[in-house]
Amino acid sequence: MFGYLSADRSLLTPEEDERYRSAYCGLCRNLRSRFGQLAGLTLNYDLCFLILILQSLYEAEEVSGSDTCLAHPRTPRSWWNCCYTDYAADMNIALSYLKFCDDWKDDGSPAALLASRKLRAEYARLKTAYPRQCRAMEDAMDMLGRLERNGTEDADAASEAFALLMAEVFVIHEDRWADTLRAFGSGLGRVLYIMDAVMDLNRDTVTGSYNPFRRYYGLADNEKRFRDILSMLLGDCLYHFDRLPLVEDAGLLKNILCFGLWSGFNQKFAQGKEREDGKSV
Repeated sequence: MFGYLSADRSLLTPEEDERYRSAYCGLCRNLRSRFGQLAGLTLNYDLCFLILILQSLYEAEEVSGSDTCLAHPRTPRSWWNCCYTDYAADMNIALSYLKFCDDWKDDGSPAALLASRKLRAEYARLKTAYPRQCRAMEDAMDMLGRLERNGTEDADAASEAFALLMAEVFVIHEDRWADTLRAFGSGLGRVLYIMDAVMDLNRDTVTGSYNPFRRYYGLADNEKRFRDILSMLLGDCLYHFDRLPLVEDAGLLKNILCFGLWSGFNQKFAQGKEREDGKSV
């Protein structure tokens, strides 16, 4: 995941904001206690979204508390977790391991090589515990690698690879909700991949990195073009989201999908307009 699934906290109620922050702290605490302090550096809000949607759907027992930590050594921070926090932490480690391997292969990054070696044994254990999810992750990384090596400017094909990955990550139980979760995860995967390509377009063009939208670099109508594409994809994603019987945290989840997800995009193009107008950014 790419770090776009965060809430617009200015629109949350105080209760929603506390619930959100405590879920994030619970995930961070889980990662550090189960995988070591360095595992906390791989944390992002995308996996917090995974916890919230699974917990809202299945309503597992929660454990909560308040602790200090390395990031907040003086003031205790509240946290909560559940079995889906464990699952999200496991998916976080698996995805991080494969990303480090990919960075080492593509860029020769010594830091990525070191990080992948530290997580290798954990990934082997997770692959045994979650063969379906890890197989989907590996297949998606292989598919994206082939597209990148071939320089294929096919955004649909590239986003489909990430859609297949996300579809399996969102399904923890093969039950009555599996098909809907799979469809939702697939749609969300397409949104996240396209959003990441849009956000990185300028940098990728300058550095020569792969991006399926490089032919659109510098065009004046890019904001409308990309907003229309993303809105269409998000509409399909929300259709499946609305079919899930979510009650607790439903408003928070909708905030993330409908507002927080767009924050970086809106800022990016607002800054572009300010530069064109000669205003300070």
